[in-house]
Amino acid sequence: MRNRLSVLFLAALALPAGAEPLVRQAPALTEAGVQTLLREAERLAQEAKDPAAIAIVDADGLLLGFIRMDGTRPGSVDLAIGKARAAALMQRPTEELEDNVSQGRVALATAGLTALRGGAPLKAGGITVGGVGIASLRKEDDLATATALGARDLAAP
Repeated sequence: MRNRLSVLFLAALALPAGAEPLVRQAPALTEAGVQTLLREAERLAQEAKDPAAIAIVDADGLLLGFIRMDGTRPGSVDLAIGKARAAALMQRPTEELEDNVSQGRVALATAGLTALRGGAPLKAGGITVGGVGIASLRKEDDLATATALGARDLAAP
């Protein structure tokens, strides 16, 4: 009886011809991809002589990789993770979020998002697969590094 109910249940879930699928396949960051992005961000921070905390998150804002370079302020840890998370969840650079708050959209500041320059969504073939957050001593360097990483199409070879 149990097997018959299982078959009936599965048959009820079967999609009629031409129906939309119930799940989608989306690209995801790999461990190798995360490590490559962390090394690239670290190299850019070294070139700028501005040590940074660097965070990479997945599309859901969950931490995948992190580096805190020597000489980075302790508070930069949470800022980098928050910037990466905000960029991934909002699918836009955190520079836009900061500008919106500065222009009076203060609700963004209360939404639990880090609305500071230095976060960028990471995309593969136009689909957001994560975010990067940079927190160093200079916000200009945060923005430059995050923008450089966010500009890459991770689906490209």
